[in-house]
Amino acid sequence: MKKYQGSMVALITPFSNGKVDFAALEKMVEFQIQNGTTCLVVTGTTGECPTLTNEEHIEVIKRSVEVANGRVPVMAGAGSNNPVEAIALSNAAKEVGADSLLHNAGYYNRPNQEGLYAHFKMVHDNTDLPIFIYNVPGRTVVNISSETVAKLSKLERVVGIKDATGNLERPWLERNMIDKPFIFLSGEDSTAVSFNVAGGVGVISVTANVAPALVAKVQNLTLEKKWEEAAEHQLKLMKLHKLMFKEPSPAPAKYAASLLGLCKEDVRLPILPVSDSLRAEIKAEMQKLELI
Repeated sequence: MKKYQGSMVALITPFSNGKVDFAALEKMVEFQIQNGTTCLVVTGTTGECPTLTNEEHIEVIKRSVEVANGRVPVMAGAGSNNPVEAIALSNAAKEVGADSLLHNAGYYNRPNQEGLYAHFKMVHDNTDLPIFIYNVPGRTVVNISSETVAKLSKLERVVGIKDATGNLERPWLERNMIDKPFIFLSGEDSTAVSFNVAGGVGVISVTANVAPALVAKVQNLTLEKKWEEAAEHQLKLMKLHKLMFKEPSPAPAKYAASLLGLCKEDVRLPILPVSDSLRAEIKAEMQKLELI
């Protein structure tokens, strides 16, 4: 299996005139690779997967794989609250060359822990790629307990977790419960350094869409156990991290990317473009960080 650590981008999906802008996508993939991003995480929440058609979803994965050309792994978001759909997306992602899968579960139908386990097991048993569990209760309403994560880790191809709970106790608890190599990835930029102190080895970052080299620097410092330096650089990024979620994501990240000339700021409903006041804040912070 390929290595998953460091700064991994939750890549935005660029749109133009209502369609996926594949030329911009190719430009963004190259920009990420050239600036130290270690993995492309595509068709996730930040990639606006809820409003992609199935055809667009798979084509975004395919194009990302083609441009990456083996230089970094591509992790494909293939989650659904319907395990049958999750399996279909997973197998289609494999067909176009994805290296691994990111799977959430539970939104709207709100299963209990046994239901969550059964969902992930069904996906695992009917797919072939390594699976990262995505725990994001702020979006799915249900929380995958640490006990369920440990139980899921016993499945052969469940290899890690993207933890977006913000609960920094969880990696400590889960490391005590899991008895195989398991990859802990933060799903929250603002707590990523603290998460790595607790045993994490990387972040799936929204901010990396617009500041990949800076996010990579922070992550690389944590991997070298240079905690004080990592904290200093994280401190400089904190305002940008928070601005990326001041209004519904990924609109702030898309506006910021447009300032870099990477893509248009277009989003799909029900997400709206960012307000004028937030535009001013994002632009000022990017200038302060010398990104533009």
